[in-house]
Amino acid sequence: MSSNHLPSDHDIREGCLLGNPAMQKMLYDRHAPKMYGICLRYAANSEDARDILQDGFIKVFSNLGKFMGTGSFEGWMRRIFVNTAIEHYRKKNNLFAISEHQEENIADKEVSALDELEAGDIIKLISELPNGYRTVFNLFAVEGYTHKEIAEMMNISEGTSKSQYARAKAWLQEKIGKRNLDKN
Repeated sequence: MSSNHLPSDHDIREGCLLGNPAMQKMLYDRHAPKMYGICLRYAANSEDARDILQDGFIKVFSNLGKFMGTGSFEGWMRRIFVNTAIEHYRKKNNLFAISEHQEENIADKEVSALDELEAGDIIKLISELPNGYRTVFNLFAVEGYTHKEIAEMMNISEGTSKSQYARAKAWLQEKIGKRNLDKN
């Protein structure tokens, strides 16, 4: 390997499986910034995000031999970090369950004002969502999971997932409305 050649993820994984500390550091250095971004989306603060990052990498290194090569390695890691964030959330918080009748009464407002915001503004607003709202919002709107999948992952009902998502959108709409009023 020439000095200008960076090892592929495959080579790094092989080195990690052989217990090579340099390859473990290389894997961490290559993927930690992006995985930390995922952790920040789900965490209440940067300290929690760092805890999730550490726990996620422990799981990555412990389960590296289980990566089958189908799909991208980064996608495989991303799923581990999302699941680790959900586990972290479940340990710290409890969502309240709602009945289907209550779910039908929750307004599902459009957050069209999001189109007018810059990406940084959107990320900041999402990070300010209450924990339950933020977790469900990220899983549904950002990660693309269905409410059924979210319910299974978080051990909640599908109705609770839909409710938390609707409330997150309403919360964001309210914050965006206040922001727009403050501008005028």
